[in-house]
Amino acid sequence: MIGQGLTRRVKRFLLLVIVPAVMLGVNVPPAWAWISELRHQRLINSQEYKEQFGKWDVVELPDEQKVNAIHAAVLPTGRILLIAGSGNKEDMFNAGTFKSLVYDPATGRSRVVPTPDDMFCSGHTFLASGNLLVAGGTQRYERLDGAVTNAGGGVIVKNEDPDAAPLSLPAGTEFRTPEGLVYRATHPFVVEPATKVATRRGATVTASETTVFAEAVEPGPGYVFEGPRQYAVGGVPAADAQNIYALGQAMTLKKQNYQGIEQTYEFNPYTEAYERVGDMVFKRWYPTLTGLADGGVIAVSGLDGTGEVLNGQNEVYDPVTRTWNERKDLTQYFPTYPALFQTARDDFLFYSGANSGYGPAEAGRVPGFWNLRTNVITPIPGMRDPDLLETAGSAWAGPVQDQRIAVVGGGGVGESPRSTARIDTIDLDSPNPTWQPGPMLPEGTRYPNLTTLPDDSMLISNGSRDYRGKGDTNNHNARIYRPQTNTLDYAADPAVGRNYHSASMLLPDGRVMVVGSDPLFNDQANTIPGTFEQRIEIYTPPYLFRGPQPTIADAPPRAELGDTVAVATPDAARIQSARLMAPMASTHVTDTHQRSIALDMTKSGAGVSVTLPRDRAIAPPGRYMLFLLDDRGVPSVGRWIEVPEPGRAEAA
Repeated sequence: MIGQGLTRRVKRFLLLVIVPAVMLGVNVPPAWAWISELRHQRLINSQEYKEQFGKWDVVELPDEQKVNAIHAAVLPTGRILLIAGSGNKEDMFNAGTFKSLVYDPATGRSRVVPTPDDMFCSGHTFLASGNLLVAGGTQRYERLDGAVTNAGGGVIVKNEDPDAAPLSLPAGTEFRTPEGLVYRATHPFVVEPATKVATRRGATVTASETTVFAEAVEPGPGYVFEGPRQYAVGGVPAADAQNIYALGQAMTLKKQNYQGIEQTYEFNPYTEAYERVGDMVFKRWYPTLTGLADGGVIAVSGLDGTGEVLNGQNEVYDPVTRTWNERKDLTQYFPTYPALFQTARDDFLFYSGANSGYGPAEAGRVPGFWNLRTNVITPIPGMRDPDLLETAGSAWAGPVQDQRIAVVGGGGVGESPRSTARIDTIDLDSPNPTWQPGPMLPEGTRYPNLTTLPDDSMLISNGSRDYRGKGDTNNHNARIYRPQTNTLDYAADPAVGRNYHSASMLLPDGRVMVVGSDPLFNDQANTIPGTFEQRIEIYTPPYLFRGPQPTIADAPPRAELGDTVAVATPDAARIQSARLMAPMASTHVTDTHQRSIALDMTKSGAGVSVTLPRDRAIAPPGRYMLFLLDDRGVPSVGRWIEVPEPGRAEAA
């Protein structure tokens, strides 16, 4: 009997290993790996596994439809806008080839849409109209140390004449020093008239200032100058020459950062086209756009037209006039892409401390409340690993009524290899808000993607331990954070590693779509230049494997704050809760628009009735996805609904 059992085991070994090895033309160890992978695939595709951990699926677009998805937004049509601009490809920038893609996750169809400017590393957020506001982008790519041949720097052009008309000067405008050295503007600019304010004794005139980047006309160190210097401005009419002059900052051969643009567009989701609106007051690259309770948008931070972090110059967009206005009363410095959230109080924003990219380690990195009435920031220290907030993720944890923010992962400033596995939360409604420790991720994580789900949990996916995935450090894992219990559950592992320039989005059907990743290198030794990840991956959460989704048979397309509306569903008996989910607009691990809003709900024979909150700071005007959830925690497919600005009449 023993011999027969041994013979059976040998035969099984031959069938499972030797025969596949011969067929594949490989040796036994790879055959074992093949069998292991086969078993793994069988496991992760089993119903039991998916019910507990969910499932990832990779989507490949046709080559002609692939883009470097730097920015991603869920349009109120259910389609996805992926913005590449030049896609972090300088050859594309030099050629003026800028790309955006509209992708339909329901059908898999996609199309490239005309993109008028380089929106690479812009800022964006949704407006009440459903349009996506996109502001800023790239004026010029960086020049690294050793690659700068012509000395360059910022030049401030001043005009002391309040009665002059605005003067437009072209790229190539010359700035000449008293010694005869000449520098040229790299881009066109406008010299505005001075401002004149009447006083009791006459008037006060303040010279206008326009900053432009200029380069020496010849290479070499002879044009390097570290101190302040005055220039004569070429191309200025003789009558204006005595009032218009320029002051130079340092002209060096040091690294030159990316530079921003002022161009602003609204992307119309219904025509799927960009609409040019008023330019920003300041050029910005890596800015944050945060929607305010009144429907306006504040733009903060970013690199200006000379590659310097803006020194606190912030501005507000009026969606009615489609124009920007500088808010000198709100001058506050932040590092680039700061995570700023509209709180439940109209005039208060909360800064989580999370940011991406540029700014000194000692400035603007402490979380806190920003009072927009007094322009005072009240810091809230106490978070674990406070020096590891760059490339951290942050989002509302649970319904926005809970006023709880989570900060997840992050790393050191710049190209630091350090990262943290920290999840800390804060209750903004507490009389004395303090940071509370949460569970730890399995490993240090820069660039985590945070996606709020309709069941009040949060999917935390991807990221890397080191800067831009250096040393092959992508984290191929995902977790589901549950704010109600402050616990972390295992989720299925994504197949694709993602770090810098990645984004995630909640889809209307309850799934999650993840795009992008821009590793610095493609190998562990950091010798092979990285390749941008153009595959899409879609995560189906466990709740979609627990049986059929409840159905929304009918719902009003529009509901005002405080309204109670009827939602028809054949599944009313088992509906337990309702949520409004703001569509995501994500870039650089920053999405200040996403939020979940809990709705009061009652049941009726034909469906349910849901009541919207009355507070516009809880539910700012805009388009939302309405989800109904049943007694198993399974969400319906989201139904789009408009929450208009208070008092605005319905459009004809």
